[in-house]
Amino acid sequence: MATRTDAPTRREQILKEAARLFAERGFHGVGVDEIGAAVGISGPGLYRHFPGKDAMLAELLVGISGQLLTGGKRRVAEAGGGPQALLDSLIEGHIDFALDDRPLITLHDRELDRLRDSDRKLVRQLQRQYVELWVEVVREVYPALTEPTTRSAVHSVFGLLNSTPHLGRPGALPGRGVTAALLHRMALGAFEAAAGAE
Repeated sequence: MATRTDAPTRREQILKEAARLFAERGFHGVGVDEIGAAVGISGPGLYRHFPGKDAMLAELLVGISGQLLTGGKRRVAEAGGGPQALLDSLIEGHIDFALDDRPLITLHDRELDRLRDSDRKLVRQLQRQYVELWVEVVREVYPALTEPTTRSAVHSVFGLLNSTPHLGRPGALPGRGVTAALLHRMALGAFEAAAGAE
């Protein structure tokens, strides 16, 4: 299995460039020739890796939903230090996604409805499992919160963290570490506010 330090495979390069181009210009605004050019191969050469653009979109959106869930489960399994430390870890993991995979957030917001029904249902199923994982942890930290309020708070925090594509161009942000710390404080503040309102 590849790690972050491994050189990306050709398939991973294609997906990264497809995500960037789809996010910039929309799914229908990008042709296979442009994606191929971005990774140094011909458009028809992409068909050795993917049957078409629809397959790229599905792999991107199903893939990131699966990665978030897998990462969250791993953090739960490896947790040490109690519920608050686990919540901090989940927030950190989601912030990494929100800062490092901004095109996928834009892509999800704009293009999810373009997926086949079966792929869209799979994305939603993975997302629901990810939300429920968070709900369980948040309720351990804030036991007075009801389940519906906790679920609403989790969705609100995701909205906050997933707002990164709207924070300006990457160079306009105050720096990754500063931005990550700000998002972390704001996420915790949102959960505190929800708990205070119960």
